[in-house]
Amino acid sequence: MAQTDKSGSPLARATAARVLAAGALVLFLSACASQIDAGVSAEPHVPGFWWGLWHGFIFPWSWIGSLFRPDIAVYAVPNSGGWYDFGFFLGITVLGGGSFFGSKRRSGD
Repeated sequence: MAQTDKSGSPLARATAARVLAAGALVLFLSACASQIDAGVSAEPHVPGFWWGLWHGFIFPWSWIGSLFRPDIAVYAVPNSGGWYDFGFFLGITVLGGGSFFGSKRRSGD
């Protein structure tokens, strides 16, 4: 009876160890991420939050276009940095239908 699902059992400890190891691996790999200074600019004409929102929204079409034409990009560089990234994220997930299409249950079902 070594495999029980009560807390403190060998199975629960093994699961906790796997989750902890996966979390440590994610933190270790995220420490390698960096952004090139040339990609961020404080100039007034570089894309900011609103352009990031728009670029996130049109991402699927931009990505398809970038496969066929080298002058089409899905991400603007240089940009304003964090605010552009936040707008891009919101554009992909909220406006782009990421949360709607990823849900299992819709209101019409």
